[in-house]
Formats: sequence, C-alpha cells, structure tokens
Amino acid sequence: MNPGERARVMPGTRERWRMSLEARALMIVTAVLVSFGLAVLYSASALQAISANSPGHFFVLRQATGVLAGAVAFAICAKVDADRWRRLAWPIMGLSLLLMLVIILPGTEAISKSVYGSRRYLFNGSLQPSELAKFAVLVWTPMLLVKKGAAVRQLGKGLLPFVVVIGMLSLLAILEPDVSVAMLFCLIMAVLLFVGGARVSHFLLFGVVGMLLIGFQASQSTYIRKRVTSFLANEQESATRSATGDQQYQSFVAVGSGGVAGVGFSQGNQQRGWLPLAYNDFIGSVVGEEFGFLGLGGITLAFALYGWLGFRIAKRAQTPFGALLAIGITFVTVFTAFIHLGVVIGLLPNTGLTLPFVSYGRSNLVLTLAMTGILVNIGSDKERVYGTAATDPLGSRPA
Repeated sequence: MNPGERARVMPGTRERWRMSLEARALMIVTAVLVSFGLAVLYSASALQAISANSPGHFFVLRQATGVLAGAVAFAICAKVDADRWRRLAWPIMGLSLLLMLVIILPGTEAISKSVYGSRRYLFNGSLQPSELAKFAVLVWTPMLLVKKGAAVRQLGKGLLPFVVVIGMLSLLAILEPDVSVAMLFCLIMAVLLFVGGARVSHFLLFGVVGMLLIGFQASQSTYIRKRVTSFLANEQESATRSATGDQQYQSFVAVGSGGVAGVGFSQGNQQRGWLPLAYNDFIGSVVGEEFGFLGLGGITLAFALYGWLGFRIAKRAQTPFGALLAIGITFVTVFTAFIHLGVVIGLLPNTGLTLPFVSYGRSNLVLTLAMTGILVNIGSDKERVYGTAATDPLGSRPA
C-alpha cells in the first residue's frame, strides 16, 4: 500500500512538524529567558510605576499581555512553513515602509507617540513600526538573495536593489530619529549579503559608504554626539557629569554593587530612581545589581546558547531561504543582546537597544517570540502521521 492509499484508509491521518533536538532546546532557552525577564522587570519597574500613581505590577502586567500575544505568535509561526514568509516578503516590506513614513509625517501627532524627542510609536505606544521593519529586513533580504542567485555578485542588478530599499528604510528610521535602528537595518543586510555570496569588494564598498552616511547624520544629532562624547571622555568618572554620563555611572554603580552573587532579588537601589530607564534600556544593570556577576554571566551564556542552537538550525535548514532567514534571526537576537550587555558594563556607548525577552516593550517581545517560532519551524521536519493514536509532536517517528 502506497502512502496515498494508506492515508485514505486510516482515520486521523495528518501532517505535523516534528521538532529537532535543537528546536526543543531553543524552546527551553526562550522560556527561561521570558520567565526570568518578567521577574526582573517587576523588580526594575515596580517603584517607577508607584511613583506614577499606578499599581506596582503595572509594567509587568502589560508585559504579560505581550507574553501571551507572543506565545500565540510563536505557536503559529512554529507551525507555518517558514518558506511561506518568502511570498510575504514584499507585502511586509511595503507595510513597514508605510508605517515608518506615517510616524514621521507632519499632522500624525495624534496617533504617534514621542519618547525623549523621538517619534517611534503608533497608537499610544501599542505599535513600534521599527520592530516590524526589522522583521521585514530579515525576510525580504533572504527572499531577494535567493531570487537573484549568482546575480548578487553584480553591482548594478545585484546589490543596488538592496541598497535602495534598505536605504529608504534606514533613512526613515534616522528621521524619527533612531540612528541605532538604522544601523541595525544596514548591519542585518550586510551580514545576509556576505553569507549570501556578495563580492567582498562590493560588500566593503557599500559598507564604507553606508557607515560614512550614517556617521555624518549621527554627527548632526545632538543626542548622539553627547552619547559618543560622553563615552570617549569617560565622563562617568567625572564629578560634573551630564545626564548621559550619569546614566552610565549609575549603571556602573549597579553592576559594581552586585558583586559576585548580587544583593538579592528586588533588593537593588538603582531602580529607585537613580538609574533612568532601568526597566528598559538598562535592565541589564538591574540584573547585575540583584544577581551579580553570576546573573550577568548566566544571561550571557543563555544568549550564547540561543546563538549556537540558531546557527545549528540554519546549518540543517532544508532550503536556502530558510538557512538565510535562520542566520538573520539568530544574528539580530544575539547581537542586540550582547550590545545591550556591552553598554551596561561600559564597553560601548549607550545605543538604546533593549535586551530581548527581558526589557519592557511588547512590540519587541511579540516579534522576538514570533521569530523564535520561525526558527523552531526551520529546525523541524514535516512528517505524515497515520492513525489517531500518534499525536505527540515530540515523540518518536512512526514505524
């Protein structure tokens, strides 16, 4: 009896995704990071919420709704064939460009939200278009790379479309202004182009030109100049610190006071108002204070494990698009985490990048969980199950 005839005569026949060992391990790592993130967020934000006349659980409760939405997105993306995102790449990119444009247009102040002088949110902070745009770059770039094939080694027909589209997206991010996100868009594209077979000479040419343009724009931005100047001058060590230098100084105080094992959960002092954005851009400082070197080391190892598993999944991907998408998702998640941790301990100037799964921000949380679901799907094999008894997707293959 062939498989088709067998499927017709046996009730309950269906297809399912069977997760690999790497995909299952990735789920566990993600669950640990999300759970740890909720706990740390409560400690980092409770006093901030109370000072704003809200309940102490205000931020963590809002984040929990993001976890629920993200869990649904994770489950859906883990079950949807990752190659379907290839067909949706242009619509997602088009929607991202539209939303990024809307947020900076004059007259849209009623639906956009300004935070520290940067217009990054829509609908009272419920949607951050740059997060969708990040996903658009991750999906659109591999799609076009696979479509062009060997032509990507040509300058005009090969690389120019990437530069034009991602360049427009980066320009819109700069106009918010959010130079860190613009640089992240370009970096994701550069990594995928390098892996996808672009000429190194072309890669370096556009890389240098892109960095010069972004550097020029950054030099025109007052807040970026302050951050870079403060970092290069070690302003956090000065007795007359600016607000930027003081934020970095308070991060040092938090991490330093944590020592090896930390001062204990919810026993830190920096989130009492000393450290600005302790629940967001500098939540790693709270981890360092309350859980010490062991806490920061543990979360670093967790993201390193996430990266190792993600790249193993990319290596065993069944299609070129799936492999490139897995590399992009893994890179952006781990890179963002390590940049955040580098800022916290003073290795890098403040970039405004959050810690995935941990920092407050529902758009980023939902997107990161959805992307992890896509990684799990790429690390799974589709198989046909015969009969009603075989229902466990983690179980052994049917005979």
